[in-house]
Amino acid sequence: MSQLVKKKLFNPNGDTELRNRRMIGGNTTNLNDFNNMKYSWASNWYRQAMNNFWIPEEISMATDILDYPKLSKEERSAYDKILSFLIFLDSIQTANLPFIGQYITANEVNLCLTIQGFQEAVHSQSYSYMLDSICSPVERSSILYQWKDDEHLLKRNTFIGELYNEFQEKQDDFVLLKVLMANYILEGIYFYSGFMFFYNLGRNGKMPGSVQEIRYINRDENTHLWLFRNMILELKKEEEHLFTEENIEILKEMVKEGVEQEIAWGHYVIGDNIVGLTKQNVEDYIKYLGNLRWSSLGFGTLYEGYEEEPDTMKWVGQYADANLVKTDFFEARSTAYAKSTALVDDL
Repeated sequence: MSQLVKKKLFNPNGDTELRNRRMIGGNTTNLNDFNNMKYSWASNWYRQAMNNFWIPEEISMATDILDYPKLSKEERSAYDKILSFLIFLDSIQTANLPFIGQYITANEVNLCLTIQGFQEAVHSQSYSYMLDSICSPVERSSILYQWKDDEHLLKRNTFIGELYNEFQEKQDDFVLLKVLMANYILEGIYFYSGFMFFYNLGRNGKMPGSVQEIRYINRDENTHLWLFRNMILELKKEEEHLFTEENIEILKEMVKEGVEQEIAWGHYVIGDNIVGLTKQNVEDYIKYLGNLRWSSLGFGTLYEGYEEEPDTMKWVGQYADANLVKTDFFEARSTAYAKSTALVDDL
C-alpha cells in the first residue's frame, strides 16, 4: 500500500494537463475550472446536485404533529430509533467528507464532495426540524442520542465510524478505498430500512410531512451513491494494484457486513409488528440492494436468488422515484421534477 500525502492548498507548481489528472496522488493546482474536467461525469453530477436544492422548513409538518401521538407504540419506537440513526449518519458524513477531500486530487470531484457535504448538513437540519415539530425539547434530546445507549444503534454506528477513524490514523491508498466503500455502503444500503419504514407510513396515510422530507433526502442520497460508485470505478482503472483478489474479498466482506447489519436492524426496529411490513420484506429487499450495489461495481452477485427487486417491495421504488419528488410548497402537492433530468437510481 502507498502512503498518501495531503495535497497542498496553494500549489503554483501544480500540473494543469488534464491527461495527468488523477483521483489520488496527483499534483493539483486546486483551481476550479468548469470548462476543463477530466472526469466528465462530475459536471453532470454537480449540476444535478445543485438543482436538487431544497429547504426543510418549507415542508409542512402540521399533519405530523397530529399523527405522531396516534402512531402505534411500535411505529413511534421505530420512528424515534430510525431518526436517531439517520441523524448520526448524516452528521458523521458532514464531518468526514472534507477530510476525504484533502487527499482527492481531482478538483472537479472535490467540487462534488463539497456539495455533498452541504446536502448532508441540510439532511441533519431536516431531521432536527422533524423532531422539533412533533416532540418536546427533552424528548428531542433523548432521540438524538439514543445511539449512545441502544446497543443495536451503537453497533451500527461503530462499523462505519471505526472505518472513518482508521483513515484519520492511517492515510494510505487502501484505507482510503475502504473509506470510499464505507460511504458507498452507507449511502446505498444503510439508509434503506429507514426509508422503507417512512414510505410505509406514507402509503398508510400517516406522517406526510416526514415522508416528504425523507423523499428529498433519498433523492440526494441517490446522487451521493452515484458519486462514490464513480470514484471507486475510477480507482479501479487508475490504481489497479489496490484491487487484488485479497483486497476485493475485504471489500466484499464489508458489503456483506453492511447488508447483514441492515437486515438485523430492520428486524429490530420494524419486526413483524408494523402494518404493511415484515421481517421477510426487509431481508428480501436488503439482499436485493446488496446485489445491486456490488454488481454495479463490476463484481457480480452476492446473494443468489435476489437479483430482481422483490414484487412485494416495488412500492418502495415508487416513493423514492426522483422524478416525482419535486413539491410545489405553496400548494403542498407533488409535481414533476423539471429543473433537470433526474439521475436514474439504477445502482
